[in-house]
Amino acid sequence: MIRIDVLTILPGLFDSFLRESFVGVAQKKDRLVVSVHDLRGWTSDRHRTVDDTPYGGGPGMVMKPEPLVTAVEELVGEKGHREAHVLLTSPRGRRLDQAKLEELAGRKQLVMVCARYEGVDQRAIDLAIDEEISVGDYVVSGGEIPAMLMIEGIARLVPGVLGNPESIEMESFQNGRLEAPHYTRPAIFRGQEVPSVLRSGDHGAVADWRREQAHEITKERRPDLIEGAFGEEER
Repeated sequence: MIRIDVLTILPGLFDSFLRESFVGVAQKKDRLVVSVHDLRGWTSDRHRTVDDTPYGGGPGMVMKPEPLVTAVEELVGEKGHREAHVLLTSPRGRRLDQAKLEELAGRKQLVMVCARYEGVDQRAIDLAIDEEISVGDYVVSGGEIPAMLMIEGIARLVPGVLGNPESIEMESFQNGRLEAPHYTRPAIFRGQEVPSVLRSGDHGAVADWRREQAHEITKERRPDLIEGAFGEEER
């Protein structure tokens, strides 16, 4: 089982997400526990303030260090003296990929801090955060959706969550390549026919076809993955 604690100023965003799909299944199977915490619960003023203007000027607001550091330390302990791994969603972080999800899924406890506004006071990062994670080279308004993305990606990797474990092995990025095309019934739709090899019953031929298709699609759409997925001789 893996435990994930989420720190956010918008806890309501997670309500339906945690009940549905793989995350809901994982929790029902007791393979995953996700607890969402309102960061404002660790504020000390009557306005429950979590942000303030930045030193040096500039637009926007910055998340204050006091509530964030206090929250993390109360939940899992001080940095350097805890088992949990504390993540901050941040465009400055290491880009998320399947290898990172697999690494995170192997941990017993994670804390995900959802950044908002212009960012987080650097002292809070230095004192409480173990790693910054980015879900891509674009900007969103906060870290809640990136945190959900990571949670679902992790939940799918927890043993016993998916009905068919083989589906993970065949997914895009799992072996450093994109997936081959998929088809289902009917065999012919609007004049387009399912490739005959997929209806042949020859499992070896099907495997070869999927491998070839995966290579061609990866070469066309994500050539940066080719070297890692197939080696120089197949480029």
